[in-house]
Amino acid sequence: MPRSTTKSSISIAIIGAGTFATALARALRRHRYDITEIVSRDNPDSLRRAHALGKAVGAKAASVHNARFSAKVSWLCVPDDAVSSVAHELSVRGDWLRKVVIHSSGALGSDVLAPVKQAGAEVASAHPLMTFVSGSRAELTGVPFAMEGDPKALAIAGAVVRSLGAKPFRIAAQFKPAYHLFGFFSSPAVVALIAAAQQVGTLAGLSDRRARELMEPIVRQTIDNCFRSTPQAAFSGPVRRGDAATIRKHLSVLSDEPELLAVYTALARIAFQRLPIGNRDQLRKLIG
Repeated sequence: MPRSTTKSSISIAIIGAGTFATALARALRRHRYDITEIVSRDNPDSLRRAHALGKAVGAKAASVHNARFSAKVSWLCVPDDAVSSVAHELSVRGDWLRKVVIHSSGALGSDVLAPVKQAGAEVASAHPLMTFVSGSRAELTGVPFAMEGDPKALAIAGAVVRSLGAKPFRIAAQFKPAYHLFGFFSSPAVVALIAAAQQVGTLAGLSDRRARELMEPIVRQTIDNCFRSTPQAAFSGPVRRGDAATIRKHLSVLSDEPELLAVYTALARIAFQRLPIGNRDQLRKLIG
């Protein structure tokens, strides 16, 4: 890490106290960064979370209206729709010259921080390609961080991210929406597909809990197969074999389940385009 970006020279304020803010603050604390403030919205629930997180990481809690913003780095960990309004609010508070402001939206570029940049800050975006949910203690070690913005801000943000064991990589701002969609297909869509599988389990007489228990080994093995080799090598089942009789039975089961049928046929069509299948012509006629 360059001398100008050693841990002892970087103080960090975290704006937000949600799941990613919590993971980030705990990681920074473990790596002995000076966390000056946990800044939240001025409402009881937000302030309560900020105080709890601040206590856990040795930082003061403050609302955006009374925060000092004296840290070298201010890191916004707020929902995408709030980044612009928070940036405007920050721009009229504190001195931003020679400071860095980072946001963690995957869909937005650093240009959304224009108000604080005009006030003198260097700005960047740094988005972790990871899922953060309540009850899960996600680690940042090995997590990719998509980064773009001003060179000085990127140098500091990159040094911090690398020191946490994460893996920063550069992305052009115009690709952020597609990159974020890539993240959607990598995690939320996978969860939705597992929820769909659970729903199909009820058609086989299984409870939700029993369906999850039964699918866990095959889901874990399938994911492992995909990343040990390729999706093409991991693909199995009746579509790969070209088993038209079995697929007719599947379609019959789903005849009264239009949403599940739409998922089934959409995924089959993707398989036609991307994956090895047998009996292609007959299956195309079946799927439509």
